[in-house]
Amino acid sequence: MSLIDKNKASKSNNLRPSSPHELLKRFIIKDGWLQNAEQQVSNFFTPREPNDNISLLVVHNISLPAGNFGGNHISDLFLGKLNADAHPSFADIAQLEVSAHCLIRRDGSIIQYVSFDDKAWHAGVSCFKDREKCNDFSIGIELEGTDDIPYEEAQYQQLSRLTASLQQHYPQITNENIVGHCDIAPNRKTDPGKIFNWSHFRELLQQQTLINNSTSYRK
Repeated sequence: MSLIDKNKASKSNNLRPSSPHELLKRFIIKDGWLQNAEQQVSNFFTPREPNDNISLLVVHNISLPAGNFGGNHISDLFLGKLNADAHPSFADIAQLEVSAHCLIRRDGSIIQYVSFDDKAWHAGVSCFKDREKCNDFSIGIELEGTDDIPYEEAQYQQLSRLTASLQQHYPQITNENIVGHCDIAPNRKTDPGKIFNWSHFRELLQQQTLINNSTSYRK
């Protein structure tokens, strides 16, 4: 996401993979929330309508300040707590009411802000396959990053793992319905940028989908 244009945290486990074997495990989603994930609950959401079938996944990027990684500024923004005096660039964005469903940090850890069953405020003015207001029917995932700095392998792994689980839970999110913010708002947005390796992500997603399908009925 280019930002120019009840906080409850479970610190014990924010879904950072601890080993290669951990990457093979399927995420469990219950009542719209990732289980055992860090949750920082944002008020910036809207309940979905009964006919808002979830059928789109949108990949974004964000860094605060721009090009800087780490710290709590992204979470503070999504929670409406960003200190406008913390950095000169924050003065214009501190009052924005924006959110995403999840953030994947550089180390692969995941924070969830909004239930997948609700609308996060991530897409803005947008259109996909002639359908406007993409917030209504999409899930928004932020990668901590920029358009021109390579993403970490841990982020690709976690994005593919999360996406495969979301596709199982919301089967209308087909592979063709996984796009970048740039694809639904091409005149406004550029993220996740040309640096994002879509081929690598889709290869990992295919592998993870096969793993999920083979373990779906195991106890």
